[in-house]
Amino acid sequence: MNGWKLMDFCKILLLVMSVIVTTATQGGCESRSKTEFVGFPQSFADLAEKVRPAVVNISTTTTVRVPGMPFQHFFGPQEGLPDDFFKQFFGQGQVPDQEMKQQSLGSGFIIDRDGFIITNNHVVEKAEEIKVKLSDGREFKAKVVGRDPKTDLALIKIASTFENLPVIELGDSDKMRVGDWVLAIGNPFGLEHTVTQGIISATGRVLGSGPYDNFLQTDAPINPGNSGGPLVNLKGEVIGINSAIISGGQGLGFAIPSSLAKSIVSQLREKGKVVRGWIGVTIQLVTPDIAKSFGLKEARGALVSDVFQGGPADRAGIKQGDIIVAFNGKNVKNSNDLPRIVAETPVGKDVDVAVIRNGKEEHLKVKVEELTEQRMAAQSQAPVQSFGMKLDDITPKWQKMLGIRERVGVVVVGVDPGSVAAEAGIQPGDVITQANRQPVHNLAEFNAVMAKVEKGAPVLFLLKRGGQTFFVTLEAQ
Repeated sequence: MNGWKLMDFCKILLLVMSVIVTTATQGGCESRSKTEFVGFPQSFADLAEKVRPAVVNISTTTTVRVPGMPFQHFFGPQEGLPDDFFKQFFGQGQVPDQEMKQQSLGSGFIIDRDGFIITNNHVVEKAEEIKVKLSDGREFKAKVVGRDPKTDLALIKIASTFENLPVIELGDSDKMRVGDWVLAIGNPFGLEHTVTQGIISATGRVLGSGPYDNFLQTDAPINPGNSGGPLVNLKGEVIGINSAIISGGQGLGFAIPSSLAKSIVSQLREKGKVVRGWIGVTIQLVTPDIAKSFGLKEARGALVSDVFQGGPADRAGIKQGDIIVAFNGKNVKNSNDLPRIVAETPVGKDVDVAVIRNGKEEHLKVKVEELTEQRMAAQSQAPVQSFGMKLDDITPKWQKMLGIRERVGVVVVGVDPGSVAAEAGIQPGDVITQANRQPVHNLAEFNAVMAKVEKGAPVLFLLKRGGQTFFVTLEAQ
């Protein structure tokens, strides 16, 4: 009997242990599965349903003038008719200028119950009439509250009677990481309230469209008509305002970060314009070669190439050749960071500026002043002149004019008659991609290479002209 009970007990014990092991194993698998797919959405439907109501389609109407043209453009050449035939019957033979209404489409999103809407400046810049349409079919007239062309942001407000408006919140774009999921919502090609999905492909992108570039890059499809629409995170918060695309590029969309938009929109709402900080310096990129020559272990900061006499930086003791590595407690990683940080600093504030001078870090106090149009015009660098050439960075304007895909090199925008460059056959529109066999991507890198050239020494340039690439040697004067 006792033997039977012991055997029975052992069987029961083995059965219980088997159940425990099986359960633990299944639980472990389930746990690993959850770990592997944490945050992976099985569907974006709930998120889209949450945010779409606050997204609006924007249609604008603008009056454009179409220049007149000779009647011959309509009738074509007529055999047997005298040259002054049209003048005899139609006066000067010219169709008068015509005014036409031009319509365009864009997107935006409602940020509060008072009817304020964020969109792009280029969507409403020349608009005479603005209409916004919600996903529920309601349409309203809207007016511009303020615009900021430098960041391509605008704030508009519903001008007609409204109630029960859906809203969407601005999130923190600084928390977004490469690989995070995002949705883009807008009006691409007039297809209302289209939702596309992707990830953050990069942060801090500089496209050369202005001094305050700091775009989020995404592969969520963005097309004409998406401009001004929101880029949202998985919480349903706006972390970017869709703004730019690269013509012919796939999976290359760019959005203005919400962290930048918050300060801009706040000022537009209060003042109708944006007030920016200014300290009065001209800066350039710190390349690895420049960093080495200044005794830095790595290329960082913004190199001061000029200081405006009597300006805030001048009064604070900042000198030409200083490398600004921190401003108002924020690190300056490169020359693209400083204009944005200074612009966002309140006017009248005394801030700490860290500079590298003679290999040592020094701290200075600078009082930020307002960036006026006059100061901006004075601070904008004139095209660099060298060998009788006037050079400029390859901006989107030059890309379009010259049909250039890549923004690499510096473009020749002028050549002085009788100069060394003119005698060598260099022409406006040529693109310099190398100087002394060193690649140059922009003016700052070009200047860094030229600074090392001794007087009278020959300089070898690699140029592109149309589909041709060739070398030219010029002698420094």
